[in-house]
Parts: sequence; C-alpha cells; structure tokens
Amino acid sequence: MKKQVHLAAHFPGVNNTTVWSDPASGSQTDFTSFVHFARTAERGLFDFLFLAEGLRLREHRGQIHDLDVVGRPDTFTVLNALAAVTTHLGLGGTINTTFNEPYEVAKQFASLDHLSGGRAAWNLVTSSDAFTGENFRRGGFLRPEQRYQRAAEILEVTKKFWDGGDVDHRGEQFQVRGRLDLPPSPQGYPVFLQSGDSDEGREFGAATADAIFSRHGSLAAGQAFYRDLKGRMPRYGRRPDDLKILPAATFVLGDTPADALERADHVRRQQVSGPTAIAFLEQVWGRDLSAYDPDGPLPDVDPDPAGVNITRGRVRHERDTATLAKQWRELAEAGNLSIRELIVETTARQSFIGTPAEVAEQIDDYVQRDAADGFILVPHLTPTGLDEFVAKVIPELQSRGVYRTEYTGPTLRDHLATPPPPRSPASRRSQHPESTLSAH
Repeated sequence: MKKQVHLAAHFPGVNNTTVWSDPASGSQTDFTSFVHFARTAERGLFDFLFLAEGLRLREHRGQIHDLDVVGRPDTFTVLNALAAVTTHLGLGGTINTTFNEPYEVAKQFASLDHLSGGRAAWNLVTSSDAFTGENFRRGGFLRPEQRYQRAAEILEVTKKFWDGGDVDHRGEQFQVRGRLDLPPSPQGYPVFLQSGDSDEGREFGAATADAIFSRHGSLAAGQAFYRDLKGRMPRYGRRPDDLKILPAATFVLGDTPADALERADHVRRQQVSGPTAIAFLEQVWGRDLSAYDPDGPLPDVDPDPAGVNITRGRVRHERDTATLAKQWRELAEAGNLSIRELIVETTARQSFIGTPAEVAEQIDDYVQRDAADGFILVPHLTPTGLDEFVAKVIPELQSRGVYRTEYTGPTLRDHLATPPPPRSPASRRSQHPESTLSAH
C-alpha cells in the first residue's frame, strides 16, 4: 500500500522566501489575509497551518535590513481567531523555548486546543541570536547545549501542568510550584513540532516531536535524515510512524516545464536582491563586504573568525566559517557563480517546479522513497500563494491515491495519525479543578 502524503502550510512572512515587495503580495497584518490563507489550506485538506515567530527586527551590522518580514500580530491571537473560521485545519504556532515560561505556555496552548476542538500544535524553537535576547529579561543568547537543556525542561514542566494536579518542579532552569486552571484539553498535549538539525536537536526531536520541520530537501539528503531521525526513536520507546518528517518546500507551477522554470527563476531573483546576497555572505565572512559587487566574484579575502559581532550570535557563526567559505568558493568556481548566484543556490529550499502533474509526481516520489512523510509548503506570496496549488496539484495527488479526499477526524492528531501521548495518573482528575494556583 502506498504511503499517504501529508501537507502543511507555512504562512509567508518570517523568512527570506517571502516576496513581500511583489505587487501581488497582500497584507501581513490584515486578518483577511490569514483567513484567506487558512481557508485555502483547509479546502486543500492540509494537516495544519503553521506560523513562524518574529520576536525582533532583523538587524545586520547595526542597521535594520529587510531580509524578511516582521511585524506580524501575536501568534496566539491569530491562531485563536482562525479557530473560529475553520473547522478541521490544525493550527501550529512557533513559540520560543528560550524566552518563555512554562505556565504561560501551558495555559496558552491548552486554551488554543480547547477553543479549536483539538487542533493545536507547538513548534518548539530555541533562540540563537542576541538581538532577540535584548527584548527579554534574560538578554543575550544561550549556547546550543544550553538552549536544548532549557527547551527540554520547559517541555517537561508544561507537560506536568497539562497532566493536571499540583506541580512542584525544581530544576536548573525553572523553579515552579502551581497548577493549571483549565481541565485537560481535547488532545491532552498539543502536537509537538521541532526543527533543530544539530545532534542535540535530532535527539530532542526523536524523543519528543510528533513532526519534524526539516531543511533537508534533496532526495539523498532527505533519505539520510529520515533514516537517522527514525533510527533514534526506538531508544525512547517510540515507533518510527509516531513521527512525521516534513521538510520545508517551495513550489512554482507552470503550464509547461519551460514556463515553470522561467517563473521560478523570476521568483528567486526577487527573493535574493543584491543587498540581501551581500548580507548573507557577510554572515559567513564576518566582514564588511559592502564594497563588493553582488553580481561579481566572491571576495578574495578570507573570513574573519572574530567577526561574529556582525550578526551577534546567528547560527552560521557556530559553524567553522573557514570550512564553509572554502565549500562556497569551490561551488562558485565549479559553476562560475557570482555572489548573488551563489546565495541563490545555497539558500534555496527544496523546490518543486513544473506542471501540476509533474509537481504531484515529484512530491509523491519523495514520500514513497522515504525522503519525507510529506512537506510544509512555503509559498512566496501572501495570502494567495496556496491558491493555485490547491486548485491544481491536490487533485493530481488524489488521483494517484496518495492524498485524502476528506478529513477523517476532528483533531490534528487524527490528521497526522500520531498516537495520543501517555498520560500520568494525575491527569485523570476531575474536569473541574478544585483549586487554582498560579505558577511563580
């Protein structure tokens, strides 16, 4: 029997995939944009809608830079409002584990799960930069191992709140004593999404996640990640099918293959402007490269290892920049690529390009060959970016027998076919708590 394809939709915005300057792009803040996007995803029988999170303005070398869109309304406000205008679509929010508190997160997600009838999902992310930290009391940024320690502990404490009863937790990150003032929600726990790719991130995902938002797009890389992640699960008492791996993917459709390729090239050049290409290169080089022509060759100088303050804690600076620069030079020389062309190639997500039938075949092939269980689609336009896909590609997937023709259950766990999490004895308390204590 063929595997079924799972699809989710990323609302464009907090990423450099969005072409917010395109005349066809709509508002990032008007509620009608969110409604249009959500209803299109639900019409396409998607598992869930997914909001990323922007907790800061994007700075680069001390200046605001339009690498991606910020200024979106609060995630929980948007998702709770969308619960009222959809009936089946899962509602996922990216909520930071580095700068939030367990009781607050537990109550917010339990509320969303209640108000949506069991459709809440939490994308657990850690923060890797100092810009975000300056907006919070903690300040600064944590090293990778500390970020995942805090993420694991915030998840542990929120689960205690969701399980019910009195919580008395004393850990390295949190000292909490309290009780959640809500009955158990329809799903018990929200669906857990995770996207970390370090070894710590993979272990965290194998132990806790219901779905992984992967960046591995090519077939070979996807298959390697799929084997590695699912191979880690048995040591946590989990079955491989308990976790869905959903790489991010873009798509461009055309009436002919040539038409689709032409459209795709136009979109990528909108996404990577000259200043954006230089900014991405500076994040690796750690130098001011503003004097270089983005349509010219790579700099003849080497990266500056001390130049981390250019982006103050961005993920790229936790890698060996000299090795990465060497790889980029080899890639540029082999393809005779300019700076902009190199950034276009190295920052691209998995992209499905072709006619609707060709795109459906490509998606199905990845899933059947265990490179993914499906995809989180990242359209480049707000809010109409999914319209053509739903109208033209979904019927092709259905005709291949690999995509649902109707929702078969009310909750997001039903859509993903993930089992309900184990519940502690304390969770079988009365649906009406006897007392309410606030965490402190």
